[in-house]
Amino acid sequence: MNLRTSLPTILRFLAGGALNTGSTFVLYWLLLLVVEFRVAYAISFVAGILLSYVINTKFVFRTDHSLRKIILFPLVYLASYLAGAVVLDLSVSRFGVDARIAPFISICATLPLTYLLSKLVLAGGRSPLRRN
Repeated sequence: MNLRTSLPTILRFLAGGALNTGSTFVLYWLLLLVVEFRVAYAISFVAGILLSYVINTKFVFRTDHSLRKIILFPLVYLASYLAGAVVLDLSVSRFGVDARIAPFISICATLPLTYLLSKLVLAGGRSPLRRN
């Protein structure tokens, strides 16, 4: 991976992730006005995966939608969740990191994995299409 050619895609990935995170938090908070927190979390989590799929397909990797991609994309989140859970557990249990801070370590540790798996699923590992 050439950092110079990948940097714009990585920056779009980070911006898209920030937009997705902010959007799902807002949706969660709005849903809390009408449903209990477990339902709000479930709905906002699924909506976050769908929004991430759209953002990563069109904005980050600039590729087309397909049934195969939309079916495989949630597996990216499953792998990221499992890796993040391991990092979280190790951070708190083994290294004594405060449990309130440990999720930030988990996020930072899983970002590269999420990026690479998203790129593999959505762009087949190729560089995104150039748009002028």
